[in-house]
Amino acid sequence: MAIDYTREGRIAIFTLNRPEAMNAMNVQAWRELSEAMVKFRDDPEAWVGIITGAGEKAFCAGADIKDLLPFLREHRDTPWLMPATHMRGLEIWKPLIAAINGVALGGGLEIVLACDIRIAAENARLGVPEVNLGIIPGWGGTQRLPRMIPWCKAAELLFTGKPVDAQEAYRIGLVNKVVPLAELMTTARAWAEAICQPAPLAVRAAKEAMVRGTSMSLDEGLKLEHDLETALLSTEDFIEGTRAFVEKRKPGFKAK
Repeated sequence: MAIDYTREGRIAIFTLNRPEAMNAMNVQAWRELSEAMVKFRDDPEAWVGIITGAGEKAFCAGADIKDLLPFLREHRDTPWLMPATHMRGLEIWKPLIAAINGVALGGGLEIVLACDIRIAAENARLGVPEVNLGIIPGWGGTQRLPRMIPWCKAAELLFTGKPVDAQEAYRIGLVNKVVPLAELMTTARAWAEAICQPAPLAVRAAKEAMVRGTSMSLDEGLKLEHDLETALLSTEDFIEGTRAFVEKRKPGFKAK
């Protein structure tokens, strides 16, 4: 399997598993990632996902130049044949955490950018070198980077193709935290567990409001926020959360 998908309680783990190719994405890996994302989206027991890479050197080195890029060129006029992922095509409101265990280049960084929380190991290097191949990032890099970091830093990454190390990525706000490689998954799991504590439907609504709101005017975003909050007022979790607060006890949320 190019993508290993497992679940530990409420936490789903996606492992990009092509260490012999620095976990580069080939056609099979892309299809398996799409299938795993749908499984995660539709599993009521999975509340948070963590994406990482196999081994200690690479999260994902990008698209497999010998496999995926020729496929993309062949199907450039039929993009709908490409499987949908969290990068494009799938709406996944459950939180995703990227545990970056080494280089995350090109499509690898774009997988990271489509996650909500990003934790990098000290050996991580992040970049989008596509311009050196005569193309641009095609999985959201040109759109997400300028929305997440200062325009000039996004331009630097996109125009030069040069990567940044983990500390620089942290400095410019590209990642939330940098930790030793040995502590990466422990840290990612701790963040995932923390996200599992609040009401899951409220967490998903918060993500949906953030993601959809970025392409709306403020007035439209405020309307979306109001509609999502109104929907949450009728959930069992809202009743449980307010009751637990009054009774000074830990709530037992059920995502209902």
